[in-house]
Amino acid sequence: MTNPWLALESGADAAERTGELRRAHERFLSAGAVDGPVRAVVADSWRRSARAVDPDALAPLELTDDELEDYRDAHPLARVLPLFRDLLGGIADDGRHLLAVCDAAGRLLWVEGHRGARDRAERMNFVAGARWDEAHAGTNAPGVALTVDHPVQIFAAEHFAVPVQPWTCAAAPIHDPRTGRLLGAVDVSGGDNLASPYSLALVQAAARAAEAHLAALPAPDLAPAVTLTALGRDDAVLAEGARRIRLGPRHSEIAVLLACHPEGLSSDQLSAELYGDRMLNPVTLRAELSRLRHRLGPLLDSRPYRLRVPVRADFQALAEHLAAADADAALRAYRGPLLPGSEAPGVVWQRRLLDDGVRELLVARRDPALLERWTRAPWGRDDLVAWQALLAALPAGSPARARAARRVRDLDAEYGLPFR
Repeated sequence: MTNPWLALESGADAAERTGELRRAHERFLSAGAVDGPVRAVVADSWRRSARAVDPDALAPLELTDDELEDYRDAHPLARVLPLFRDLLGGIADDGRHLLAVCDAAGRLLWVEGHRGARDRAERMNFVAGARWDEAHAGTNAPGVALTVDHPVQIFAAEHFAVPVQPWTCAAAPIHDPRTGRLLGAVDVSGGDNLASPYSLALVQAAARAAEAHLAALPAPDLAPAVTLTALGRDDAVLAEGARRIRLGPRHSEIAVLLACHPEGLSSDQLSAELYGDRMLNPVTLRAELSRLRHRLGPLLDSRPYRLRVPVRADFQALAEHLAAADADAALRAYRGPLLPGSEAPGVVWQRRLLDDGVRELLVARRDPALLERWTRAPWGRDDLVAWQALLAALPAGSPARARAARRVRDLDAEYGLPFR
């Protein structure tokens, strides 16, 4: 075959190829070896899928109801949905095919077409809100197109999941024309007749038209900056423009941990960061996240749990000053320990990193003015290491040095250490 992205070469018998692929698929599932007329792009996808997906399972549903509506209304591809309907809607209305658009994670945002075709698709969870990337649904056109970043057809038993094998689909990835970032994919799904150069060219043309349309539109207004304030307080404040959300202690911990992990955390990972080794009913964490989602709305995503927009946190700004060894800026940014009352292991770890980082930077700088500012603050009054550094930095005979010496002596006695 001259084009590896096409499912069938010219003149191939679709029924005969389907039988060959089913036998090859069965051999792969039983022995792990790929043979027969299996394209390289499909074989590679089968191998990836086998590590993550049950071939008899259905794609999971991740977004529903208001959460789905909010998410897709805010998605950049909502701006080109009318274009897709114009270019591909005729195919989707013929009773045999569907038009689908997904985001870069493989979540189906829109699935449109004749009611009969949608009814059949619903039986395999090919519905808006379901996750159809390779890691959740196995080999399929949108999932493969996102993985390899190229238009592709997937024919019949080339699908890894058995419930999907009666279908054939063609999909093409879509990119942000300004940044090159992958936005998602557009797909047509239906019967064996889609295994032709026509359907692949059609979705590719629709994707290019969408990118051209996005490039011609005014740049979208930047979303209001989202900030998180958590230094020196147990009730963190999340601010989005004029909207300010004061969080309770547990929700503050969750927000801080998600800000520290912009890539997201699984339920097990977040549970470990919050509760450590304590045995906990998973329902407890889900309930906390449900209440937090009610407060944050579309800012909170799931599977994995993450904040959907970049967040500028005060403790992250402090960490940047520490990395730049800017002691003066770090001291100005430090408003107190990170969520000082929290005992969540992940927060405790972050708090210690910041506190130790500020102390080590001040001690290394040996600047009496900075050390005095630190030791006068509530969090530095009992910091023996900082007082010792201040004592060493002050000139002999100065009143300030005498006060520092008395404080070091008192702390030595309090900690049971010999004064030096």
